[in-house]
Amino acid sequence: MLKLSYNATDKLQSLFSHSHQPDPLLHRRRTVSSSVSCSHLRKTVLDPLRATVSADQGSVIRAEQGLGTLADQLRLGSLTEDGLSYKEKFIVRSYEVGSNKTATVETIANLLQEVGCNHAQSVGFSTDGFATTPTMRKLHLIWVTARMHIEIYKYPAWGDVVEIETWCQSEGRIGTRRDWILKDVATGEVTGRATSKWVMMNQDTRRLQKVSDDVRDEYLVFCPKDLRLAFPEENNRSLKKIPKLEDPAQYSMIGLKPRRADLDMNQHVNNVTYIGWVLESIPQEIVDTHELQVITLDYRRECQQDDVVDSLTTTTSEIGGTNGSATSVPQDHNDSQFLHLLRLSGDGQEINRGTTLWRKKPSNL
Repeated sequence: MLKLSYNATDKLQSLFSHSHQPDPLLHRRRTVSSSVSCSHLRKTVLDPLRATVSADQGSVIRAEQGLGTLADQLRLGSLTEDGLSYKEKFIVRSYEVGSNKTATVETIANLLQEVGCNHAQSVGFSTDGFATTPTMRKLHLIWVTARMHIEIYKYPAWGDVVEIETWCQSEGRIGTRRDWILKDVATGEVTGRATSKWVMMNQDTRRLQKVSDDVRDEYLVFCPKDLRLAFPEENNRSLKKIPKLEDPAQYSMIGLKPRRADLDMNQHVNNVTYIGWVLESIPQEIVDTHELQVITLDYRRECQQDDVVDSLTTTTSEIGGTNGSATSVPQDHNDSQFLHLLRLSGDGQEINRGTTLWRKKPSNL
C-alpha cells in the first residue's frame, strides 16, 4: 500500500548528508549547497558532522563514515533546507507510458508512493512498509490509507523529468496526512498535486486507534510547523464527500482478481491496484477521447489475495466542493464525471468508493 516508509536511527545521519547530486538526466553538473538545520537532530546524532555541506562534500562524508547505501548516493532526492519536506526527481520510462506516450495515472500514483517511502527512510522511520515510529512498533500499530486524491494538470511524456515534493502533517486525533506537488523540471510548471489521509490501526486486532501523544511527538518533529496544504483552496475537490453508488450501475467489470504482483510488502493489495480496478469499468469511448484529470478514492476495507472484486461505474452530473461551490479544477461541457464503487463479488461488501473527472484529450494526442 502507499505507505510512509521509515528506518531506524542509523538513517538519521542521512538527513544532513543527503544533498542534491549532479543530475545526469539534465546533462549538466549542478553543485548545490545543501543546508539543513534541525537542532533536535544535530544535538543527538550529528555533533561530529557539519550541518552544512556541499553536494560533493556530502558524498565524501557518507563514504568515509559508511553512511547511507548505494541507492542513497544514486537517488536524485533529498530533504529540503528546513528538513521538513523532501524532493526527488524521476525520469519517465518507456514502460511507464501508455499508447499516447504519456505517463499513466498508475505511474503517477507509483511515483507518489516511491517518493513518500524515500522521504520516510530519509528521516529515520522503519522500512517495514508501515511507516512506523518506535512507539508504534512496540504497540503493533500501523498506518492505513483512508483517502487518496490526485489531480493531474499535464501528464509527463516519455523521457520527461518530474520533480515531486512531499511532506506530512497531523490530521486530527486519529490520523495524519501526506501531500505532494509535481513539477516539470524543464519548465518549473506545476503539473499535478495530490493529498492523502491515513488512520492508525492495531495490526493484530485490525481496529482503528487514536494517535497517542507519544507517537505524535515522534513524527511531528519532521512536519511543517505551520499548516501547509497541497490544496489550500476553500471547498476544493479533495474535501468532497463521496456518496455510495447504488445499483444498478451503468457500467461494470465483474470478477476482478488480485494477481500475485498486486500484493505489497505487507501482503495486501497495493493502493495503486485499486486505481486500475476503478478504471476497468470506465466506458471505452471515454478512454478513447478523454484523459483522467482527477481521481478521489475512499478506502473502506482491506482486500486480500483470494478476494474477487466487482468494479461499478455510473455517470454523475456534478462533483463539487463540500458545499456544492466551485472547485479548484476548471470544468467545461467536454468534461465527464463518474461515481465508482469496488465491492466483493460474493457478499457485496464495500471495498472502495471513488469519483473521477475526465477532460478531452489534447488535439495533438
